[in-house]
This record gives sequence, structure tokens and C-alpha cells, in this order.
Amino acid sequence: MQDNRIATRDDDEIDLIALARGLWAQKWLILAITLLVTAGAAAYAFLSKPVYEAKLFIMPPTQNEIAELNYGRGKSTELETYTIKHVYDVFARNLQGESLRQTFFNEVYLPSLDESQREGALDRLYERFSRQLVVKGPGKDTPDRFSVTVQIGDPVKATEWAKAYVARASEAAEAELVKNVTTEASVRARNLEQRIVSLRETAQRIREDRIQQLREALKIAEAIGLTTPTVNSSAAVDITVDTGSKMDYQRGSKALAAEIKTLGSRTSDDAFIEDLRTLQMRYNFYRKLNVDPELISVYRQDGSVEVPGDPVKPKKLLIIFLGLAAGLILGGFAGLARDIWTRDSLKAKGIG
Repeated sequence: MQDNRIATRDDDEIDLIALARGLWAQKWLILAITLLVTAGAAAYAFLSKPVYEAKLFIMPPTQNEIAELNYGRGKSTELETYTIKHVYDVFARNLQGESLRQTFFNEVYLPSLDESQREGALDRLYERFSRQLVVKGPGKDTPDRFSVTVQIGDPVKATEWAKAYVARASEAAEAELVKNVTTEASVRARNLEQRIVSLRETAQRIREDRIQQLREALKIAEAIGLTTPTVNSSAAVDITVDTGSKMDYQRGSKALAAEIKTLGSRTSDDAFIEDLRTLQMRYNFYRKLNVDPELISVYRQDGSVEVPGDPVKPKKLLIIFLGLAAGLILGGFAGLARDIWTRDSLKAKGIG
């Protein structure tokens, strides 16, 4: 049993020695294939068009940067204030939206291509564009941070595209938020205007009813020949103050006629409507409310974006190293195959 193990180990050693001798015999073939593959990899590494990467990181805005949106909002106005999360969510939705990507593809990416490059199918061009411009959402370590990465052959253009894409998303988000604010203000103004109109109509009806009451009281006073208030001055004052009294005729026909004339010639009841001026002030505020987009920022750039100096593709050293490794492997297989074929040929001729 031990002799068999020793014999097997000796056979393995002989096979390995024979294999090493065979590979050494084919060393020039292995070297030639290795150099050829390595040269091809080096040619690809140095002749391939370099690709530069520009990356822009985005964070939520500060409370001060969205303060313009909350002008005139709060508990006293029955309009909820905009939170940082709400504003940033609107921006993130626009940043990741397909409409923005398609617009950028049509207005920026396609015009940058040569005529020969634009001859391909649009879906393939769009797929290529989607690989070159990537929007990455928040991660576990950075739950609020987005990134926009652009990989193209021009480092300056890569930086410009990253900034332009984020700027377009910001403009779209700001326009949406400003529209929401102005729409809410417009609705609020219309509601206040309706309340003002309703109060004025109510005041006019009350005044007309009061004139009718005074006219009936005047008829009674004239019928009994009462021209001045009766009893004493204090009673007269009490009767005058109590304008809703059914004893208005006791004020006398002169006072009643004067009040009827005054109420009939009144052109506006605004001065006698409670809280009207407050409502008018709020109405004018919401009607004239304007939000300046220049004072709004829906995101905050995390760090600066510099023009990349070194390309991210191709990785020359890695490609050459992989080419060398692949050349050695291919050369080894080729050398081994040639050695086996040579030995089989010699055996067939009765030489081995």
C-alpha cells in the first residue's frame, strides 16, 4: 500500500517535471503570445478615447433659503408653511423625473453629437446617454444626499453638463413651488373678496331695512303730531341709541326724517362694517403677493465641482496588467497544446 502511494507520488512528480519541461520548450511561443496580447492591451489603453467624470453632490436647503416661500403663511393665515422636506422632495422628484432627462437629451446631448453619431436609432442613443448621465439617490450613510455623475470625453463639458442638469431640475422645482404659492394666494384672495362682497351686501340690506323701519315710525309720529322727542332728554337719548326699538316714533318726526335722509344718501356702508378693513388689508396682501425665485434655493450643493484633470477610463495600468496575465495564460495553453501535439507526432513516427 505504501509502495503504491510512493509510486503515485513519483508519477505526479514526473508529470509535473515533464509539464515544466514542455512549457520551457515552448517558451518562445509563450513569450510571443504574451507580448502580442500585452501589446494589444497597451494599444487599446493608450489609443482609446479617454472618459472624464464630473460628479455633483446635492443636499437639502436651509430654512433661510426657503423663507421666501413662507412669506404670508402660518397659523394666522390658515395656510401651512413649506417645510425643508417638502421643498426638497419637489426638487428630488424633478431631478429624477424622466421628463427632465428627455428634455436634456433632446436639447443638450443630441446637438453635441456629430452627424455620423446621430445616425443611429434614438433608443440606442438614449440608452447610451443614460449610461453617461446618472442620477443616484440617497444611501444608508447619506439619507438626504443625491449625486449627478456625467462621464464623457470632454472634461469641461462633463462639468458643465452636471451643473446644467441640476440647474434645470432646480428651475423646474422653483417654478412648481412658486406656482403653488401664487395659486394658493389667488384662491385665498378670491375667498376674502367674496366675504367682503357678502358683508357689503348684508350691510346694504340692513340699511334698507332700517330705512323702512324709520319710514313707518315717521308716519306714526306725523299722525300723532310728534315733531320732537317726548319725556326728558335722557329718555330721548336712550331711544336714539336703541335704533332697533319699536318705539322709534317717540324720537319725533324731525329726527326720523333727518336719519332717513342721511341713510338714503349714504354711498358706502364700509365705515360701519365690523372687521371690513382687516379683510381688505388681507385681500390686498394676497392679491399682490409675488414670490421672487431668485430668493429661493431648493437644494444645497455639497462641495465644489472642479473640471476633472485625469480620465476615469481607460485604466491604463490595469488594462496592461490584465493583458499581461491573459497573454501568459493563453501562451501557456498554446505552449502546452503544442508540446502535446509535438510529442504525439513523435510517438506516431516511432521516435518518442
